[in-house]
Amino acid sequence: MSDNVGHYCGLFGVYGHPDAVELTYLALYAQQHRGEEAAGICSSDGSQIVRYTGSGLVTDVFDKRKLEQLRNPHAIGHVRYSTTGSSHYQNIQPFLAEYAAGQVAVAHNGNLINAPKLRHDYESRGHIFNTTSDTEVILHLLADPKIQNADDPLAEALRYLQGAFSLVFLLPDKVIAARDPYGIRPLCIGQFRNGAYCIASETCAFDMVDAEYVRDVVPGEIVTIDERGIRSRFFVDAKVRHAHCIFEMIYFADPASNVFGQNVHESRRAMGKQLAREAPANADVVIPVPNCARCAAQGYHEESGIEIGRGFTTSHYVGRSFIQPSQQIRDLVVKMKLNVIKPSVAGKRLVVVEDSVVRGTTTRGKMGALRKAGAKEIHLRVASPPIRHPCFYGIDFPDQKELIADGRTVEQIRDYLKVDSLTYLSLDGMLSCMTFPPESYCTACFSGNYAIPVDHQLTKFALERHQMKMFE
Repeated sequence: MSDNVGHYCGLFGVYGHPDAVELTYLALYAQQHRGEEAAGICSSDGSQIVRYTGSGLVTDVFDKRKLEQLRNPHAIGHVRYSTTGSSHYQNIQPFLAEYAAGQVAVAHNGNLINAPKLRHDYESRGHIFNTTSDTEVILHLLADPKIQNADDPLAEALRYLQGAFSLVFLLPDKVIAARDPYGIRPLCIGQFRNGAYCIASETCAFDMVDAEYVRDVVPGEIVTIDERGIRSRFFVDAKVRHAHCIFEMIYFADPASNVFGQNVHESRRAMGKQLAREAPANADVVIPVPNCARCAAQGYHEESGIEIGRGFTTSHYVGRSFIQPSQQIRDLVVKMKLNVIKPSVAGKRLVVVEDSVVRGTTTRGKMGALRKAGAKEIHLRVASPPIRHPCFYGIDFPDQKELIADGRTVEQIRDYLKVDSLTYLSLDGMLSCMTFPPESYCTACFSGNYAIPVDHQLTKFALERHQMKMFE
């Protein structure tokens, strides 16, 4: 993906394994692509929860000594990104709190669109918040006496939440996972050889820790793992329309993962093939924009018969630019990360495959670099439709007016990017590459059809940005 867009987080949890903390560390490392700004682990010995978090990559935050201090048989972990202005220690998860029912830790992937309203309601009743994160409202819901008196307090609390949420809770004696009724964010269950269960955002985490995928957490489901094994219940009607985030398949998930019932690499490869059918080009070589467009470029090459090549070299020592906390740093990271391989592109007609284009600024720079290196023609092919609408379910897309496709025709975008031709994959073509029926996916950023009604002013990102004064 181009143009420095933030996204959501990665989760892991394990119950009843002697190496739970080390396994959580490894699983977070495997999901580092979901957030590079901060990481945290909470663990329990069955009676007391302890916590350690820090800013930076998983390898920066934890060392052998810290992992040993956390060593317990039950653990949950989190890697995160932040929106602009909310890169603060107080917001690093998992959060740990103590209330009338005891200790609870929570890690969250997604965006609660009604968090500002819930927060305002609790603050007006005297509650004190310690962070600017939407996730904190979940803890206040759990501590609410009215909810505590319900037959199933957790289920009752979850019914108040609106938006996207995959959650992992750690109580002293159990791990609990829950997923929003629309299934917007992925969440899955794995099992170790010793019988212990684990929870992860992506199946690539199971590969890292040598666990076997069991199944996905069903949208609207609560899964409890404790000494009695694994149990399930639903907090809503399971027949709610699903709205799986299509951007998991386009960009965010690891190609090795199986997400929403299909392999990510194969889905991107299929998109590339469909793109070649919809947008052929007379060219000498197919060039992917690293790293995620490689799968789509492979598909384009296979369908078109055009040779695939390498036009950019990538630094493996630079983080993913879209999850860095400031625009200036993100721009510098992009420049450091990609460099053109001049002999591969000079004098050639290129099909450049990109997974998506958001603002267009960095894409324009990449195309300019190819032109400067001597590319004869540049035919840009984007393996997703134009992004014309903001996301309110966990991807920090910029304001709509900042999206390059907002109010512009494809020809106007082509002219801005300074390429010889530009074609996007059609919405129907993209959805034809998915396993589930088209109505099972959230495509709001392309179509403007939001699965959950949204007050554009009351979002997680508005909450984090406008309340940062409490830390200044």
